[in-house]
Amino acid sequence: MGLILASESPRRKALLAQVGITPDLIRAASLDETPLKGELPRIYAMRLAAEKAETVAVKYRETHAMLVLGADTVVAAGRRILPKPEDDAGVRACLNLLSGRQHQVMTAVALILPNGELRRRMVVTRVAFRRLTAAEIEKYVDCREGLGKAGGYAIQGRAEVFVARLNGSYSNVVGLPLAETVLLLRGSGYAC
Repeated sequence: MGLILASESPRRKALLAQVGITPDLIRAASLDETPLKGELPRIYAMRLAAEKAETVAVKYRETHAMLVLGADTVVAAGRRILPKPEDDAGVRACLNLLSGRQHQVMTAVALILPNGELRRRMVVTRVAFRRLTAAEIEKYVDCREGLGKAGGYAIQGRAEVFVARLNGSYSNVVGLPLAETVLLLRGSGYAC
């Protein structure tokens, strides 16, 4: 049985490679990722992961016996979903909000089986940032590493020095909870 990764995230591809998994195909689903009005972070992540997997699965269901893996990572401060900022001001705003406080990183993983069955998992990691100085924030903004990243930071890069405490899965914060993903794949008949 083959595997399609419904994501063009280089981090997800690298995380899978780290545990010896190479998807047969990588196909991103182009979706509107705008949260619905009043949508809570956990529900938002679950919805997007499933929509990504289902969108890609529809294109390959007829001709391939493949599993389709989709995922979505959300950084949440309370009930607030932080953006994937596309500019310096957005990264700065996220870091100012996260400075000196705890937040949650939620990754929903969705797997579509060849028969169309949907299996899902949700992993939540609590991350506490130490208080950041204005100079640290500006230096991070200037390196441009936080652009396009949920919450405006990449823990696997320079932002790791901001973390005072982490409770849960580190790979979840990077973008794919490996232990849960591997168990989901194995439980669905994928040899890994």
